[in-house]
Amino acid sequence: MQRREAVRQRVEAYVAPVVAGLLALVTLIGLIAPAIKSPSPHDIPVGLVGPAPAVEQISSAFATNAPGVFAFTTYGNEADAVAGIDSRSVDGALVIGQGGPRLIVAGAAGDAVTGVITAAFTSVFQKQGQALPVETIHPFAAGDPHGLILFFVVLAIVVSTLIAQALVGLRRGAGFVTQAALVVVYAVVAAPVAMGLATWIAGDYGPGFWSATAFVALASAAIGAVVAGMAALLGRPGVALAALVAVLLDLVCSGGPIGSQLLPDAYRLLAPAMPAGQLYSAMRGALYFGGAGVGEPELVLAAWLAGGVVLMALGRLAHREHASPAAVPAHAANR
Repeated sequence: MQRREAVRQRVEAYVAPVVAGLLALVTLIGLIAPAIKSPSPHDIPVGLVGPAPAVEQISSAFATNAPGVFAFTTYGNEADAVAGIDSRSVDGALVIGQGGPRLIVAGAAGDAVTGVITAAFTSVFQKQGQALPVETIHPFAAGDPHGLILFFVVLAIVVSTLIAQALVGLRRGAGFVTQAALVVVYAVVAAPVAMGLATWIAGDYGPGFWSATAFVALASAAIGAVVAGMAALLGRPGVALAALVAVLLDLVCSGGPIGSQLLPDAYRLLAPAMPAGQLYSAMRGALYFGGAGVGEPELVLAAWLAGGVVLMALGRLAHREHASPAAVPAHAANR
């Protein structure tokens, strides 16, 4: 019996960590590889302005030669199209006027999206022997011209929150109030630290800094509540499951700095419901679009936070019910 126990302890000490690490490795590669193997744009929103025949010709040509790449919206004039970009309804607009065609793109929509739009429309007009001037509005900050530092804030907050709240959730005797308080405290402390470091590296992000910081705090609290709740409910397996969904799958579905619009269908289907991509979108909306387009991220992050709170409550309730049967006989014995 003692020998069997010794073998079990050795397996837990040496084999389990290796197996867990390899499982995480295989899972991560298995999630990432299909996502980036053949990136293909889907439903990138673009505005069209110009004479009806020219607009119809452009939209029909793309529907035939590149179906599903763009989702077109027709505007009556350039001002309306720019307003569509400002509100994040579209990521770019092709304006066909008397002076020739002109393309307007939102830089903070992301390099991949603006690159696809620019390349596609430039190619169309080059074949007709026309140059296509490109104007960029809503650019990324000068110190972070591709939005990479901003996305690494998302990555850092997701991973660090997992670590912090896994430790909280696995603590013995930590009640619901303690867990909830630590989720809130970490979010409130981590968000300004993360954005402060990003600002120190990239330079001034402008007047939307505190709005973006608030979204980082909300995302940390949302993910933290889910991780702590899963840990309280299922223990270590719960932490592993939370890491798989709330971190690995979440980050992959976000598409990283390129966004989810170039990912395969399954990932794009999940992306709107995952916190990392929504956080990145909310931060860009707060910093570069005057707060436009942040309603959906708010709802998604709030839903994750509510779900996490429910999980924490269920975890505490399950532990209480598990402990009560043992307590009753002991109490009866004392009587």
